[in-house]
Amino acid sequence: MTVTTDPPTDPPTGRRSPLRHRNFRRLVTGTAASSLGNAITPVALAFAVLDLGGTVTQLGIVEAVFATCQVVTTLAGGVLGDRVSRKVMMEGTAAISAVVAGALAATVILGIATIPSIAVMGGLAGIVAALNQPSAMAMTKVVVPAEDLGAAVSLRSLLQTTASTIGYALGGVLVAAVGPGWAITVDALTFAVAAVAYAGMRVPHERPPHKASMLGDLAEGFREVMRHSWLWFLILQALLYHLFWSGAHSVLGPIVVGEGIGRASWGFALAALMAGFIVGGLFCLRFRPRRLLSVGVFFLAMTGLFPISMAVSDTLWPILLGAFLHGFGLQVFDIFWQIAIQQEIPEEKLSRVYSFDIVGSFVARPLGLALVGPVAVAVGFDTWLLVVAAVISGSALLSISFAGVRRLERTPDQV
Repeated sequence: MTVTTDPPTDPPTGRRSPLRHRNFRRLVTGTAASSLGNAITPVALAFAVLDLGGTVTQLGIVEAVFATCQVVTTLAGGVLGDRVSRKVMMEGTAAISAVVAGALAATVILGIATIPSIAVMGGLAGIVAALNQPSAMAMTKVVVPAEDLGAAVSLRSLLQTTASTIGYALGGVLVAAVGPGWAITVDALTFAVAAVAYAGMRVPHERPPHKASMLGDLAEGFREVMRHSWLWFLILQALLYHLFWSGAHSVLGPIVVGEGIGRASWGFALAALMAGFIVGGLFCLRFRPRRLLSVGVFFLAMTGLFPISMAVSDTLWPILLGAFLHGFGLQVFDIFWQIAIQQEIPEEKLSRVYSFDIVGSFVARPLGLALVGPVAVAVGFDTWLLVVAAVISGSALLSISFAGVRRLERTPDQV
């Protein structure tokens, strides 16, 4: 596909921002807006369930329903993203997400929400998000030229995580001040903003003709994943990360920190996590190592510091530090991971490869969410958090020994 860009308005003076491309500005406006709302909703949903008398196991099941629906739909989203207009996929799913979030907010505000109804609406939201994500992730390569790709990936990630940082802090404040229903309302509004931003992108609507069936396209995407050893290996590592970390983050965090120290404290911990993402993004705007993935997984090992801090501290500041370092390390890895995928995978297969990345990474997340309650109650919350830390940091460090990870390098045209 031809990359569509706007002509630069300034003379070439060294490194230039990818924001000079109109389509990229529209893309990051939409993704940042939805990131703001999506950061508020997890905080609000957790306390909406707890306010209804939900237990730790019920909260885990609600989170697991969302994750399951998202995983089982993502492969379809990847195939559609390579067959039909990615722009239309992004516009439509953002608009539908606004409606779903608005309906969920209304039930909570009106006092008619139940734990099963929250789970059902969360599952629907997961389905729509799964249809959107592969197209949205693949769009970066479409709206900027190759020489701006590395900077565009870093800047997009930075803007999204900045919005998420504001959202997490705002989520804790909104829940404490006006309740979870009104907090979810903000998410609905941000999806509407995203839909408008995506509609303003000027990119081709047509995709290359596909002679194969959807299953054939899916098989082609799988073969592309398996062709790159670093790709499938780190997808497996991500599976292990999310199996253990998802429950610690989404279920134990709101209880250990939110109920143990204060509800606003969990919002601040999530804000510190996202602040780490912001600093990591700024760091990557200048830090351009040659060996992308071996450096990335080294930083990924820092993620174990957050569950360790939750396990050993009953005051807020060590938890904030652990959250910050977790976010910093994960962001550095994620940016280098995204650059590797964007530079190594053909554009016409990107949505499908991203769908396998998402599914492989998150397929075990529902299991982790569903089991974390019984397991943590059996062994103790603090003990389980230490186990989580050992697994996610240890598996990252072991990844450095894999040859495919060590050998992948940044291409010379990346600025």
